[in-house]
Amino acid sequence: MQMSTAHFRIAAGFLAWLSLAGFVAADSLVLKPFKDELFSRQTVLESRDGGDFEVIDYDEMRDINGRDQIPERRVKQAYVALGARRSQVNEVLDFGARKLEVARVGAAKGGRFTVIFVHGRGGDRRLGVNDFSFGGNFNRLKNLAVDNQGIYYAPSVTSFDSNGVADIAALIAYSAAQSPGRPVVLACASMGSSICWDIARNPAASSVLTGMAILGGATDPDFARSAAFKRKLPIYFTHGSADSVYAAPTQIALYDSLHAKGYPVRFTLFQTGSHGTPVRMTDWRKILNWLIGQG
Repeated sequence: MQMSTAHFRIAAGFLAWLSLAGFVAADSLVLKPFKDELFSRQTVLESRDGGDFEVIDYDEMRDINGRDQIPERRVKQAYVALGARRSQVNEVLDFGARKLEVARVGAAKGGRFTVIFVHGRGGDRRLGVNDFSFGGNFNRLKNLAVDNQGIYYAPSVTSFDSNGVADIAALIAYSAAQSPGRPVVLACASMGSSICWDIARNPAASSVLTGMAILGGATDPDFARSAAFKRKLPIYFTHGSADSVYAAPTQIALYDSLHAKGYPVRFTLFQTGSHGTPVRMTDWRKILNWLIGQG
């Protein structure tokens, strides 16, 4: 059966309207697997709260020495796929009053989702796109972005004060403008978590976000007073039980208080894991699918 030109235009116009209205693709976004057999098959030692809180088996001899060709420096080749490098660029974004160095993986605009990763003290944009460190976990994140038509930003945060917060707030607004109506997830590791907590208190920036992930970060005892809390912005915590920088029990207490209020929150605790364990062991596909799915 042939479609007349008039009917085709009507159908095309209707599909365009659906897309603008957000009914196409965004509602059913689920990131397809990438090396799940290596990254996602983690043994659950304990589970409570309907699976929202999990304790994962972590073993340094297996998860570092057995995974890396050179421990903590270069992962074995099986854990990486370097094709994502073709979609990776270093650029300086000009936000008018401020400029920000970023590494971007994926198209500049029109992404189905955006992930922004904020490093901790001593890091810069290179950390978040290093293919071989941290057990290849950033390489997986890059491939998840490319394979699912997403955009991944690893900015260089030069300070963890109001200037750093302003930089990330500008990047969040920029990302939302580049891919209107699409999910934006902010993930912060270690001291970078202070950026996440300050963004949570920023009504304009937090209103754009779909979710936040805190990897081995500090606890914000005042989070319940934030703009993000009021709109129930989903949060996913990952933490090492033996973290000597930010104590796990303090972060778990925040999770428990939020969960008791019916807040959308999850927590993955890596048993015996240290401060850096979440950056290596966090299952990016799992947390992104959950955070995006809450929207």
